[in-house]
Amino acid sequence: MSDALNRTMPSAVALPLKPMAIHKGLVARWLTPLLSAAILIAALWQLRHLDVRGVIAMVPRSPLFWLVFAAGYLAMPASEWVIYRRLWSLPGKGFLALLRKRISNEIVAGYSGELYFYAWARRHATMVGTPFGAIKDVSILSAVVANVCTLALAALSWRALVALNLGTDARVMILSAASIALPSLVALGLRKRLFSLPRAELGRIAVIHLLRIVATTVLAAALWAVTLPAAPLAWWLVLATLRMLVSRLPLIPNKDIVFAGLVAFTVGQSSQVTALLTMIAALWLITHLLLGAILAAVEILHPERTQ
Repeated sequence: MSDALNRTMPSAVALPLKPMAIHKGLVARWLTPLLSAAILIAALWQLRHLDVRGVIAMVPRSPLFWLVFAAGYLAMPASEWVIYRRLWSLPGKGFLALLRKRISNEIVAGYSGELYFYAWARRHATMVGTPFGAIKDVSILSAVVANVCTLALAALSWRALVALNLGTDARVMILSAASIALPSLVALGLRKRLFSLPRAELGRIAVIHLLRIVATTVLAAALWAVTLPAAPLAWWLVLATLRMLVSRLPLIPNKDIVFAGLVAFTVGQSSQVTALLTMIAALWLITHLLLGAILAAVEILHPERTQ
């Protein structure tokens, strides 16, 4: 039995989990199209008041800007594709599903993308173990690694954050840091009950998450530096920390817009940094909306056959 399974999954690494029998009922068949429709409606709704031309007019014409922007945008779905490719022999079109997953989280609601990808994976991936358990493990590890990176950045930029005078004292900031660290400590303490994947696989996934977070943070700073090269390096470190802190807020879509608003509140509306971040945040949103609308419309008009 195991030899036959390995022959049918040449690109996957055998894991000590039982293969799963997929039952494609009404929910599995219709959940993905319904979520795609929700993405399309949310994208069209948010596009109605967005000044796309005004944002595009502010964007630098340098090809380097667009290369860095594209690399930063695709880093998350690319890293997750690597993870699920090993777990489930995820096909190439799984990258588009993961891209839709990210867009759904950004323009519909936080973690709605996990629901979409769960429905898609049940229909199209070669399952080993339970899809919900694997998605849960990957999501929890992503949060844990992101929390650790956020605390590390906060420690590095502590003096600069204090100098910003955010209206809080050191005790409040320490309590805030503890609130970020506590869920991660709980997850690690309950790892034997909480996680379903093997320990070695969990370690590999954590490393991929770490590399992705480092890459996206560096790419975000590079994007800011390309647009506003005169700003000192310390500014980019502080902004990267604030961006990571905002990214840890649960169930909030359009976190880049929230981040730009926080910076505007902190340094003032007239600042060049505020204008830069507002432009980039709007550009992220436009990309989410346009790609989300296109991908959702294609899936609705040409639904994939259940495999």
